[in-house]
Amino acid sequence: MANIQLKGVTKEYGVNKALRGLDLEIADGEFFVLLGQTGAGKTTTLRIIAGLEKPTDGQVLIDGEDVADWNAAERDVALVLQQYSLYPRLTVRGNLEFPLKSRIRKLDSAQIAERVDKAAATLQITPLLDRKVERLSGGEMQRVSIGRAIVREPRVFLMDEPLSALDAKLREALRVELKKLHNDLGATFLFVTHDQVEAMSMGDKIGVLNRGKLVQVGTPSQVYSAPLNTFVARAVGTPPMNLLKGTLSGGQAVIDANGFELPVNGQGGQDGQRMTFGIRPEDIRLESGAPVEARIFDIEDHGVVKILNIEVGEHRIHATVPARMPVALDETIRFGWKGDKVLMFDPETGHNLSI
Repeated sequence: MANIQLKGVTKEYGVNKALRGLDLEIADGEFFVLLGQTGAGKTTTLRIIAGLEKPTDGQVLIDGEDVADWNAAERDVALVLQQYSLYPRLTVRGNLEFPLKSRIRKLDSAQIAERVDKAAATLQITPLLDRKVERLSGGEMQRVSIGRAIVREPRVFLMDEPLSALDAKLREALRVELKKLHNDLGATFLFVTHDQVEAMSMGDKIGVLNRGKLVQVGTPSQVYSAPLNTFVARAVGTPPMNLLKGTLSGGQAVIDANGFELPVNGQGGQDGQRMTFGIRPEDIRLESGAPVEARIFDIEDHGVVKILNIEVGEHRIHATVPARMPVALDETIRFGWKGDKVLMFDPETGHNLSI
């Protein structure tokens, strides 16, 4: 296990800055998820920690030691990629044994067999040990790829979107397995992804990355319920938070452009102030006698819930309702919201005014 710190890390590729003074700390034994869209700097961060890239500026510390001059092997980290990085002509056993046969490790055949069998049992791939990799499914190959990391017994696991090439059902199954693996091994995990469902369901902590800068770090609950700004509010949550521009007036959110008025019980704003109001889809309530009239523009049936896209004036708002609620396209409904769940953001900076 290991503690990881990045202090003021910048990475430049010519005129492009992939990372901009990044400060990050991952606690010993923590499952940390770095969330960001393509180009945010996730993979660059991971490669710098792994020793595959050198930062233009800043420090990388593992257990308090500056590892700037350490190569990837000396850092004792294991990298799991979206591509499986397996040897197709070898068996599963051969692939698991391969990283242990380095002269640096000095392991005898009994030690290698013990580690391979333990990793295979952990990942439930023991029946596949004598099968050629080319005969495996995508999910089985990713398990073997993770197994190659486990047998090394590294201090840190670095995972670069390892589930993104798998189908939805398999992604869900492997999410559960990776969390169990983390609990069993007690190792430090850094998992990078653009998928907010993976981030919310797997991370002890989430770091939201945007254009090479870390915007917010916190538990999934903290990042979801108290986003630092409108970027995080939209980046975390499916469907994303509704953001509506308007004015705070007498405890009411007065929404712009043929909008509506609804109560606000939150803190952070001053009467007459322009702001952006944020409300999660699950905090919109549909009921007869509610203050605002709207039209149902679209319905997504997710089995347990329905996600409605409703129109009011020029605005489209997401609302989450129970699956049993009878609704129809183009139906006129009435809605309100939970005033104590409304967040208020500065319309210029996007900063959460209640933080």
